[in-house]
Amino acid sequence: MPDEEPYYGKNGEPRKFDPTFKGPIHNRGCTDIVCCILFIVAVLAYFAVGILAWSQGDPRKVIYPTNSRGEFCGQAGTPLEKKTKLFYFNIMKCASPMVLLDFQCPTTQLCVEKCPKQYMTLLKAYSVSADWEYYKKFCKEDIPSAMRPAQLLAEGLCPAMLLPSKSFTRRCFPALSRKGTEVLVGNQTHFSDGTTDRPAADLIDGVKNASMVIEARQVAMRIFEDYTQSWYWILIALVLATVLSLIFIVLMRFLGGIMVWVTIVMVILVIGYGIFHCYMEYASLKGEPGADITLQELGLQMDFSIYLQIRQTWLAFMIILAILEVIILLLLIFLRKRILLAIALIKEASRAIGHIMSALFYPLVTFLLLAIVIAYWAVTAVFLSTSNEAVYKVFNESACEYSRETCNPENFSISTMKAKCPDSECLFAFYGGETVYHKYLIGLQIYNLFAFLWCANFVTALGQMTLAGAFASYYWAFVKPDDMPTCPVFASLGRALRYHTGSLAFGALILSIIQLIRVMLEYLDHKLQGAQNKCTKFLLCCLKCCFWCLEKFIKFLNRNAYIMIAIYGKNFCTSARDAFFLLMRNIIRVAVLDKVTDFLLFLGKLLIVGLVGIFAFFFFSGRVKAFEDTAPTLNYYWVPILTVALGSYLIAHGFFSVYAMCVDTLFLCFCEDLERNDGTAERPYFMSAKMREIFFKVDQMSPQERAEEDVHLKQLQLSNDGGPGEE
Repeated sequence: MPDEEPYYGKNGEPRKFDPTFKGPIHNRGCTDIVCCILFIVAVLAYFAVGILAWSQGDPRKVIYPTNSRGEFCGQAGTPLEKKTKLFYFNIMKCASPMVLLDFQCPTTQLCVEKCPKQYMTLLKAYSVSADWEYYKKFCKEDIPSAMRPAQLLAEGLCPAMLLPSKSFTRRCFPALSRKGTEVLVGNQTHFSDGTTDRPAADLIDGVKNASMVIEARQVAMRIFEDYTQSWYWILIALVLATVLSLIFIVLMRFLGGIMVWVTIVMVILVIGYGIFHCYMEYASLKGEPGADITLQELGLQMDFSIYLQIRQTWLAFMIILAILEVIILLLLIFLRKRILLAIALIKEASRAIGHIMSALFYPLVTFLLLAIVIAYWAVTAVFLSTSNEAVYKVFNESACEYSRETCNPENFSISTMKAKCPDSECLFAFYGGETVYHKYLIGLQIYNLFAFLWCANFVTALGQMTLAGAFASYYWAFVKPDDMPTCPVFASLGRALRYHTGSLAFGALILSIIQLIRVMLEYLDHKLQGAQNKCTKFLLCCLKCCFWCLEKFIKFLNRNAYIMIAIYGKNFCTSARDAFFLLMRNIIRVAVLDKVTDFLLFLGKLLIVGLVGIFAFFFFSGRVKAFEDTAPTLNYYWVPILTVALGSYLIAHGFFSVYAMCVDTLFLCFCEDLERNDGTAERPYFMSAKMREIFFKVDQMSPQERAEEDVHLKQLQLSNDGGPGEE
């Protein structure tokens, strides 16, 4: 092959015929030992970080509101157990722009049992005994009975007024309402702040800024409520997705070609229905008040259901689905001939999975391990983020040289700060700290993220290598399934953990570093959103794009490297190089066949997500009368719908990943088979006659002739003492 020598020299040497090669090598040694040791040390350090976080953290800081002393309102086992609400002495101070910087209203905040229900001022309440007893519930404890209202206000022991309020996320906010164009508080258009009468509209800015501080928590609480109301139905929908995936996989085993074409047609129909539904919603909103407002004019709203009341939202959905539909149709038209070959490869994968049915359930192991890793990371992150100490700062209304400086509430009343700034207060600001632990807390958070990425990628890599070893044992079995090991999945898993933990950790480490860099770039992009430097934005965009491409390439290379490791037992770098050169020597087949197969499997996942997603939409949105009484009442019905869609995709991806790994493994083994053997009696192919038809298009042979040829070649091989069939 004189014309191929330069090509092979550029992309490595092809495999030579080896009569003793019978698939995954059993006599192998440990690989990448140094990286294995590093991974074990990193995991032990990860446990140490978790223990440290659990000993220092306090999740109550996230759950309970905190008063000006840093105490938790409503915490069980404390004097504030029954005082579950947070009351602001002067909600007007929350209108200060400093609220958005300090994330704290510069006013005294008190834990109370109930929010005030009536309007009254300190001066009026002090003169009536019953009113004063009620008013004192919203003052600091241990008020001297002889102290006059002026002194109470001067020392910040009582608020100047009480406003009718409602509890919202355990905080008392004025109960504002509208009557025409006027803003009312407690059915009154004005209120007294102790000195002057002010319009109720002045309260809006204070409430708005206070709300912005806890806006994320409000949405989170509503979403949490939706989950508590709909978790049962979400689980049913996910079970439905699991059943559909299993049925689809089983049908693929027996009706591979038909199922692929059914999938293609169904995906086109599902997306087509989505376009039709979006158009109907778009048309139904025509003429509705406020429906013609643009998304830009609306801005960011935490109540996402508002967007569904705007025509432009449905128009955007319709355009996106239409573009997706056109792309799929164009791909199907241009790849129609290659789809037939890809279907044949999927059929071969179906036969392999039919002999190794346990492979279908291995994704459950991967899912369980990933769930443990994710749960450990999330819990550790929460404890790390809540392991700070309460920090108090000076808040004041007039000019003060100590403004926003750290203070001690225990001795603040006799401190120099109080003497120089009489109207200042020492209030709880946030959680932080000055110890060595607190200084390096951000480093521990970064390590928590890095270790999570490393462990998650390791678990994924372990699943890929396990399945690759099992399917490789199928391909290189000359007489299928007689020459296959008894439990190919467990045998492959044992080899991966015993010999190649270091190689798995090596590949996962490279990928984790790239992913960590991408996370940091996203963080920088978020921080620099307000920057006007176009050069910086362009550079950051280029870096994000480059590292995204690099991550995709590393995932592709790792996946094929794990297949080579599962077969030959070599280290990661050698296997990655061999896999890359093998693919380069077969680059045309990779482009026109392997990727087409991935596209068809993606359509299968898209079909399952679409079917379950449509069912979830009609159920949770109450669009179908049969479900009106059954569906739960929700704040955001899109929360369970998105959860079901995402969960369905992950479930479908778990099952289809078995097919994808099987196709990739068979494809790589096929390329090796072509280089090792030539189809003669002395060097027969390990592929079946059907596989030979795919790639050599032996259309002139009848199916009976191909079967007879397979039997004849296998008999010759079994009678050959040095052949691959020898035990």
